[in-house]
Amino acid sequence: MLNPRTFAFGGTSAIVTSMGLVIGLQSATASQATIISGLLIVAVADNISDSLSIHMYQEAEELEPQAALKTTLMNFVARLLVALSFVIIVIAFAASYAGIIAMCWGFLLLGGLSYLLARISGASPLKEVGKHIGIAILVIATSRLIGAWILHHLAASDSLG
Repeated sequence: MLNPRTFAFGGTSAIVTSMGLVIGLQSATASQATIISGLLIVAVADNISDSLSIHMYQEAEELEPQAALKTTLMNFVARLLVALSFVIIVIAFAASYAGIIAMCWGFLLLGGLSYLLARISGASPLKEVGKHIGIAILVIATSRLIGAWILHHLAASDSLG
């Protein structure tokens, strides 16, 4: 059976990052191509960086090499697949709907993963899901504010030059 602990970091990171990226770039009125590029760059470059970090941490903790490699690969694949699911949303839906659908999809994935991990660890699923959704909302709100700030302050200066 697949152990969610082997992909929880990568899955969570990709979900929250992808939601923030889609909403933040939409707030800056980025094009569909720009949003897809951002998602794919994060899906590959940031994913490789995080996977290396996870692997080095596990080596430092002297985790058995085969287990460390399995967790590293599972996190990489989880992040890649989650990010690609957000790419599909951005491609399949008009910009006016893509952000809302991406948030719904992200909350569904994050809530499901949080629930599953809470059940495994014996924690309160409601408390864990609420906590994780709350942090995701903070990331989305911050990303939206950054995108709006960039649009207001930098887009105006671009048109002057």
